[in-house]
Amino acid sequence: MDTKRDIASRQDITLFINEFYEIVRADQTIGFIFNDVIEMDWEHHIPLIVDFWETILLDNPVYKNNAMSSHFHVNSKVPLTKEHFDAWLNAFSSSIDNNFEGPVCEMAKKRAKSIAAIMHLKMEEATKRQNG
Repeated sequence: MDTKRDIASRQDITLFINEFYEIVRADQTIGFIFNDVIEMDWEHHIPLIVDFWETILLDNPVYKNNAMSSHFHVNSKVPLTKEHFDAWLNAFSSSIDNNFEGPVCEMAKKRAKSIAAIMHLKMEEATKRQNG
């Protein structure tokens, strides 16, 4: 049996992010958002997300965008719920667990959980403001 190693490079992040989006696109709960609601330019999007996670996990500050703003745009089209964020989190964790294990992996899943909780809260607030 092969022993999995920890996330240690941009290539590792690219591997799990590519798998993550394969899972997401097929997901019953959130796939439609990526497949139908937003016109995702995957060639542009994936390197940005890899930059985001490289900044967080490898302490290499390559991500320069505002992650929240694009999610507000999506939320204005489809109010994002806890169910959506839970599906996102499950896909994220699965893509890591399928390929890696170790302290950086655990940190990634912990950070993703925090990000999902914060985004869910902010999206709920935005939806309430939107609906008056």
